Amino acid sequence: MGAYRIISCLALLVLISCNTKKEIPNTPYEQAAYALLARMLPEHNSSFIFKETVANNGKDFFEISSVDGKIRIEGTSGVALSSGLNWYLKNYCNAQVSINYNQLNLPPQLPEVNEKQRIETPFDYRYMFNYCTYGYTMPWWDWDRWEQMIDYMAMMGVNMPLATIGQEAVWQEVLTDLGLSQEQVDDFFVGPAHLPWGWMGNIDGLGGPLPQNWIDQRKELQNKVLQRMRSLGMKPVLQAFTGHVPQALKELYPTANIFQIEDWAGIPGTWFLDPTDSLFQEIGTAFIEKQTELFGTDHLYDADCFIEVDPPSTDPEFLAQVSRNVYQSMAKADPEATWVLQGWFFFFKKDFWTPERGRAFLEAVPKDKVIVLDLYGEKNPTWDKTEAFYGQPWIWNVICNEDQKVNMSGDLTVMQTNFTAAYNSEIKNNLKGIGVIPEGLGYNPVVQYFIFEKAWNQSQVDVDKWIEKYAIRRYGTDSEKVIDAWKGLLNTVYSRTRTMWSPLITTPRPIRFEESEEDIRHQRKSFTITEEDPFAWDFQPIELAKAASLLLQSADELASVDTYRFDLTNVYRELLSSLTHRFINELTVAYQEKDTKRFEKAAKSLEKLITDLDEITGTNENFLLGKWLEDAKGWAQNEEEAAYYEWNARTIVTIWQPWKEGYLRDYAGKQWNGLFKGYYLPRWKLLIQHMRTALSEGKTFDPKKYDLEVRAMDYQWTRSHEAYPSAPTGDVIDVATRLNKEYQSYFNENN
Repeated sequence: MGAYRIISCLALLVLISCNTKKEIPNTPYEQAAYALLARMLPEHNSSFIFKETVANNGKDFFEISSVDGKIRIEGTSGVALSSGLNWYLKNYCNAQVSINYNQLNLPPQLPEVNEKQRIETPFDYRYMFNYCTYGYTMPWWDWDRWEQMIDYMAMMGVNMPLATIGQEAVWQEVLTDLGLSQEQVDDFFVGPAHLPWGWMGNIDGLGGPLPQNWIDQRKELQNKVLQRMRSLGMKPVLQAFTGHVPQALKELYPTANIFQIEDWAGIPGTWFLDPTDSLFQEIGTAFIEKQTELFGTDHLYDADCFIEVDPPSTDPEFLAQVSRNVYQSMAKADPEATWVLQGWFFFFKKDFWTPERGRAFLEAVPKDKVIVLDLYGEKNPTWDKTEAFYGQPWIWNVICNEDQKVNMSGDLTVMQTNFTAAYNSEIKNNLKGIGVIPEGLGYNPVVQYFIFEKAWNQSQVDVDKWIEKYAIRRYGTDSEKVIDAWKGLLNTVYSRTRTMWSPLITTPRPIRFEESEEDIRHQRKSFTITEEDPFAWDFQPIELAKAASLLLQSADELASVDTYRFDLTNVYRELLSSLTHRFINELTVAYQEKDTKRFEKAAKSLEKLITDLDEITGTNENFLLGKWLEDAKGWAQNEEEAAYYEWNARTIVTIWQPWKEGYLRDYAGKQWNGLFKGYYLPRWKLLIQHMRTALSEGKTFDPKKYDLEVRAMDYQWTRSHEAYPSAPTGDVIDVATRLNKEYQSYFNENN
């Protein structure tokens, strides 16, 4: 990562020295655009001219033309200029900027723009991030990784990112000023990767206390992140006070109405200060003032009082008073404040939020002083069930990825259909933006690419033709095999909105899943293996196998292309994962029929599948448990801190709650190298041994005894320190070639 920053600085110096006098950047936005260009395309730093312009109607736009052999990009902000650069690279050079890797193999002579192009967005806001993203994907990111992410966002057109890094520093000062001791503050703070759920008011103290070194470093990082975002014209969304307070505050303010809310995910309820209490205004205002002192402000504040819990009263007047007071606590400190509100609770707690209550809650805030985020646009949009949030401005979003599942998913056609319905209905009313709110990032870059393209082009596209262009840009080739491979991906994994909950990475069981209602945060469908459906998955694995084979056949041409190597890893990981139900079913049937020979064969096959999944995921840095752990330890200043960060990093991706019994076990389980062999395989081996013993002794498998043992083993793993590869091992082409040969028979249509 450090090399990225050094190259950026050197390239910018070359840029300034090589440009003619009139091309030297003048405005701050132009400077930011040139600096981004130097980081992204240092070899082309003299090929572009950036000029800031003014929007006549307040809407961002960019114009692209050719002038004196150079590409001239005019735009209304640093984001608009960067988006113009991306638009040119995509449409004229078949290049692609992506979440993890870029394909920027440009022609030596850049193509001219024969006729000036003007692209305008109707959206005031282009939103990015979910609170959970800061726990499942980004808790350990350093400045170099953030620098790349901000460049990506700017080129996608994002101008409204959620920015929650460093909140601990604000809270520490506010709570100390209120009279709490450092010990009481420590008891309130949660562990680094669990911080989002602390800020959302779900948990207190879990995984804490935080080292002071963490708080100081994160404050410094947040200032760097905010400075870069603002230099490009982004308006980061910071936090506001929701009422969530330490229990200890009740002792200092005994007359304040501080109450405990309902349990969350099996965790005792946290403590909230009644927004109608005068102390709420005092703390809310102090919080904004202290945050502004530390980080500045762009007048956008997120506050989610009831994200996954019900308010203490059903009275519409009480709900109106709550929202009124929350907003006033912001406005008192910042008269320009706008409340950014996640609309998730309108869906998650839809039985509580009747139209009468929802209307009372939102209408109590002055018109246009709140922006509601409709999170789940690809599956369960809320705007059409709340009269478009009762007249307040709102933003259409997709989640796409819950708990950073490592999978390939996201129905692009459904996303477009749902977006178009919202756009056609509400763009002339109060629809003000589009965004992506994933709980985790990194494994479905096509989704973000598809959605943010809608920020600049809202027309419906032929998704089949769109995916062809995507494939060409992704690898820089017009190979028919690559195009056909992506058509295959579109018709399989990218034709499902959500994914099934994989039994491979949940606590193993020797039984078939029984029918159960879908939990709205997961999809745990029962499965039955039949001759007609030998996989029982939510797409056709045989068709995915064809797409994988086509992609692999392009290895000679694309071996050095990073985007290709990443996708090859991801596709073969997904392909092998599709065998999960089949292999577990074979083990189960053999056990039930007391066929020991068949049982041992099934056990061997399942163990090999897990080992092979470990090997394929080991070929790319984005699938490495070892890198996750090393990145976590990188924040430490001593061995004690390193052990603490490692423990927190291990816990969040396995048992989640740091005790043997827990409701959220495997909620954020990852299909990663290291986890497969180091965590999942031992669990399955333990189960197989229990089943083997039951068969040999003629007894019935005892699930309670097994559960006690596996939970103890899981718990111990989170506190262990064995090392896992933090850099890729093996070559993805070699590994995929072997897997393609060894597993091909399972995907034979006649098998």
